[in-house]
Amino acid sequence: MGENRHKHTVWMDDAVWDQVESHYQRDNCSTRNEFIEKAIRFYSGYLDAESADAYLPRVLADVLEGKLNAFGKRMGHLLFKLSVDQNLMGNILAADIEIDPDQLRKARVRCVKEVKETNGEISFEDAVRYQQEAE
Repeated sequence: MGENRHKHTVWMDDAVWDQVESHYQRDNCSTRNEFIEKAIRFYSGYLDAESADAYLPRVLADVLEGKLNAFGKRMGHLLFKLSVDQNLMGNILAADIEIDPDQLRKARVRCVKEVKETNGEISFEDAVRYQQEAE
């Protein structure tokens, strides 16, 4: 025992003591006292951070929010560009290809099914292969 260690009597509910019993070895503590001491230090640190306006968590949250906002804007721009290109391609194809509405609906149903089954990982080569098999 260290010089600064003294015996203290602490009263606690049996349910709390059962938690100590069931967790102290899982936390690699050799004694229940070590576990209780670690728990008190942890909770005291939590309270100290809370009373100090939780500086570190607030800073981390601000940094993460900034990064996620930048990421969201970038993804929004990329999705917009992709949508414009897809719309352009659709219009060019529609101007040159004759397809009846029933065939278009069937193709859409098949495409939705393929995208769901492959989680969106369909290549142009896969589409060409499918069209060649359908002919």
